[in-house]
Amino acid sequence: MAHKYSTLFRWVNVVVDYILLNGTLYASFLMADHNLAWMEVYDYRLTILLLNFCWFFSSSVLNIYSHILKRDAVPTMALNITALCVFIFLAIIIKLILPNIYLPPTPFIYYFALFPALVLTWRFMFLLLRKHKRKFWLGSNSIAIVGAGSVGIDLYKYIISNPDLDYHVAGLFDDNRSKVPPYMTYLGSVEECIEYAAANRVSEVYCALPYSESDAIETLLQEADKHMVRFRLVPDVKGAIHHNFLVEMFGYVPVLKPRQEPLENKANEVIKRIFDILFSSMVIILILSWMIPVLALLIKLDSNGPVFFKQLRSGKNNKPFYCLKFRSMTVNNDSDLVQASKTDPRVTRIGRLLRKTSLDEFPQFINVFLGDMSVVGPRPHMLKHTQDYSQLINSYMVRHFLTPGITGWAQVNGFRGETKETSSMLNRVQADLWYLENWSILLDLKIIFLTIWQGLRNNNDVY
Repeated sequence: MAHKYSTLFRWVNVVVDYILLNGTLYASFLMADHNLAWMEVYDYRLTILLLNFCWFFSSSVLNIYSHILKRDAVPTMALNITALCVFIFLAIIIKLILPNIYLPPTPFIYYFALFPALVLTWRFMFLLLRKHKRKFWLGSNSIAIVGAGSVGIDLYKYIISNPDLDYHVAGLFDDNRSKVPPYMTYLGSVEECIEYAAANRVSEVYCALPYSESDAIETLLQEADKHMVRFRLVPDVKGAIHHNFLVEMFGYVPVLKPRQEPLENKANEVIKRIFDILFSSMVIILILSWMIPVLALLIKLDSNGPVFFKQLRSGKNNKPFYCLKFRSMTVNNDSDLVQASKTDPRVTRIGRLLRKTSLDEFPQFINVFLGDMSVVGPRPHMLKHTQDYSQLINSYMVRHFLTPGITGWAQVNGFRGETKETSSMLNRVQADLWYLENWSILLDLKIIFLTIWQGLRNNNDVY
């Protein structure tokens, strides 16, 4: 299983290398001839294509982009130097095989001096950055194994013997300490594992209990969700476990996890964050720049109090943050405890219009720009609601694996507004979990479109 940062940094290195390859070639021709006449020469286009192929071949054969976070610095630099030598050798061979290709010597003298130097400089800078950030990038990959049976022991041995997985096994939990071999770390009984994981930054728990312990497995799964510890089931399981699991392979040992999480991949997370920054920037510049002064004047004329309403809400990983809104109520002491109702006397005249049209939510684009929220995600709830509903609804806390959003899959499916009954919140949570398991950038765009479309229609659930 690849570490969540591996894909991201592999592609960062790939993209930078190809930018250097093509950018350096352009700069070399420009230094040799400033009139740009060479850009119309057919051989130039063919040359750039062949050089890209040469680098693709040499980097692929030597596998320089694999284990980008794990391979030591000296072997990394040695592989890159070898890849550059193969690249230059291939370029020379192609010239000998195709002697009729017009290759002016001056720009290529510049090129084969500059490109290797720039690639090695970039790789050296990346390794320096990795040296200081490696503990952060790899340190969160600590896991624990529950169950010291044959499956749990085999899983432990496989991870220890395959360091390229980038996983560190904190130890094993089992009710029978004698089952744990002396060369493995014993951490405690089965019921202690989730609390230990939450307290000691263990990111994942791998459960290798036998099928006869199905009740204990169900309990562990629910506790893991409440404590926001990712739960993986290693299938020595034949009993009645009432969940659908996805299979990942550690060698020949299958590992089951209760849900797919596309945003657990750091590359997907970065794509979503870039989209959030661009989208929120446009809203702030094009809309909030004039909306804030206009609405601030109306809010002040309508009632006494601040323009903005700040409320602590549950964010990603259940970390509280101040959620911004245009103030739509009179200043009161119940705002953190009581939801707005249809005939709520606290709502002001301008506030009722703001809430009906959802204009009161627009300052949350500032939260998006700052990183506390996303354009699309589960709606952030008041801290009291998080505390209350986490005790009533299984898997409620799982929604906090995601960054909360201004709108979400639950909202465009009608699960918005006041939640008078637990069933209303249950529907919202189920929709949020579906979004967590099925995220894509196209789904985000669809939700944004549906939100705008529904905003043009009347909605009786919002007041």
